[in-house]
Amino acid sequence: MKRVFATLPVAALMGLAALSPAMADDKTPPPPPSWSDTIKFSGFLEAGIQGNPDSPQSGLNWGRLFDDRANTPVLNQANVTLTRPTDPNATGYDVGFILNGLFGTDARYTHFLGEFDRATGAQYQYTPIEADLLVHLPWFTSGGVDAKLGQFPTLLTAEQTPATANPLYSHSYIFNFGAPISHTGLWTITHLNPMIDIYLGVDTGNETTLGSGDNNSAIAGLTGINLTLLDGNITILWLNHMGPENPSDAGLAFNANGAYRFEDTITTVVKYNDETTFTTDLNYIRDNGFKAEAYGVAQYVAYALNDQFTLQLRGELWRDEQGFFVTAFRGPLDPVNALRGIPSAGIITTGHPTTYGEITLGVNYKPPLPSSVPAAFSGILLRPEIRYDTAFGNARPFDVNNAGIGTKSNQLTIGGDIILPF
Repeated sequence: MKRVFATLPVAALMGLAALSPAMADDKTPPPPPSWSDTIKFSGFLEAGIQGNPDSPQSGLNWGRLFDDRANTPVLNQANVTLTRPTDPNATGYDVGFILNGLFGTDARYTHFLGEFDRATGAQYQYTPIEADLLVHLPWFTSGGVDAKLGQFPTLLTAEQTPATANPLYSHSYIFNFGAPISHTGLWTITHLNPMIDIYLGVDTGNETTLGSGDNNSAIAGLTGINLTLLDGNITILWLNHMGPENPSDAGLAFNANGAYRFEDTITTVVKYNDETTFTTDLNYIRDNGFKAEAYGVAQYVAYALNDQFTLQLRGELWRDEQGFFVTAFRGPLDPVNALRGIPSAGIITTGHPTTYGEITLGVNYKPPLPSSVPAAFSGILLRPEIRYDTAFGNARPFDVNNAGIGTKSNQLTIGGDIILPF
């Protein structure tokens, strides 16, 4: 998020010209590219499978969203992006945009209400991920303000919606259940100095839009602070999202517009050396309407063996205090129904308070490709992983049968994905 300002000393420029005017002419920098020349198009395909030796009758990997189908190969994401990013070195006004759409099984969980959320009842769906205006404003401080207006994925956890932004195929409990997915509104980042950024924003709530695309009539807000330390080797991002999230027309026993949900995360990234990076997610979520809360920590370690292989490790503990947040969805439209407050037999909940633990070991492998392969495809990535989940106490949420009842206290999955950029 930091903006970098680079200048060349005037004395050096003068000395170069005095030494050799012809040389100075030869070194004249080319004119800056036009605004349209900086527009970029990119995309990727992600396909994966998550094997479950228990072969659950329901076909579900409990407690998982994006890799929820057991023993079933899927196209998770066909993702395309058209963008004109703002210049990170801009000292004046600058304007850009991001347009990002997704087709695949992941779209079930990333819909904005009212936007293609019921275009099909199939497992494979389409949804916009991001459509916003980017603006840099040279206001208040030397670093200025960066603003994002429109629709965009959340920044509240170490993991993100696009598969290319994540270290592993499967997601953490924090990402799935402890934070919002996306927003419609305005977020701003004020760069106070090279060390401190201030986040402020307002939106309509998680995965909602305007009018009929909002499940209540209240707004939500965002606050946060980012610290950049030791020349960027340590970053600490603390973000807080708060506002009513429950549907107002679902016949709830409380006023949905006045019952706030608080989602807080602190994401710390420590670049220990060129090979090793530690990332820590601390998370707390509370829904005042249902008087439910959950909290936990996820620890990531990335170790680069060489240019081709990076080992990825994630360990997590997440306490669902009232058994309210962790769930599973059988039907393709069940996630949207849950946002709308529409009852559905395909929404499976344990109703049992427990602490979930998971440990995931994976490898990121970038295979060398022959020179004849187009450069656009050179970033192909394979991400095999093995994951073990457990529920402490007497909870048995895993290995869900056809009646929607869990039968085991643990779950082992072995799978992974392939990402093909273009």
